[in-house]
Amino acid sequence: MRYLILSDIHANLTALDAALDAAKGHWQKAVCLGDLVGYGPEPNEVIDRVRSIDAVTIRGNHDKAVAGVIDAEDFNPLARTVTLWTRGQLLPANIDYLEKLPKGPVVIDGFEIVHGAIHDEDEYVFAPAQAVEDLIDMPVPVAFFGHTHMQGGFQFHDDQVAMLNVKPAGGSYFSALAIEPRTNYLLNPGSIGQPRDGDSRCSFAIADLDNRSVEFWRVPYDIEAVQNRMTQAGLPEPLVLRLSFGR
Repeated sequence: MRYLILSDIHANLTALDAALDAAKGHWQKAVCLGDLVGYGPEPNEVIDRVRSIDAVTIRGNHDKAVAGVIDAEDFNPLARTVTLWTRGQLLPANIDYLEKLPKGPVVIDGFEIVHGAIHDEDEYVFAPAQAVEDLIDMPVPVAFFGHTHMQGGFQFHDDQVAMLNVKPAGGSYFSALAIEPRTNYLLNPGSIGQPRDGDSRCSFAIADLDNRSVEFWRVPYDIEAVQNRMTQAGLPEPLVLRLSFGR
């Protein structure tokens, strides 16, 4: 089974559709690691699209805040502003959908999915020291996480943790990682809607664990069109500008 791994879409329908177009024919089942909403201009449309592909979806912190599961007071001012805006845009059925999204981690077909860290769904995992606890305690050899918006991950082999550089080069759509035996992996597909690793292309992964391979994809999309809609919606200018730089 080939799985399409999506994360951190953040109400960016144009980026999501670009990813789905590029990945067409390359996957059989989709999963989403959370944060369907927040930051972007099309929260209802993104939820509808994710539901239309029957993705197995877990909640992210922005999903929880918009649905009222948690308070947005801990968010930075920009994120808090968009949380309130998004809450006002969402249809009641979509608020209900977000509210009922399950908490990660969840094991699916021999791999695990979580929004942040396995031991804490809201914790960011940027460095090997933050990843080691999860890598040691994982119930399966491969887990996918999001939340940082940075494509990459970590591997644990012979009691050593290493960061993985898997981001495709500028002229390539994807790079493949071979899954080695007796090794644990904590892998981040990156963000569909708001990358923060210096590459403005939307990012996702396709996992074929039967053949011990994970492909990390980057796909360009019409950033200017999304920025125009964000401006028309009155969303904060720093969030509009950052799409151009992938930061």
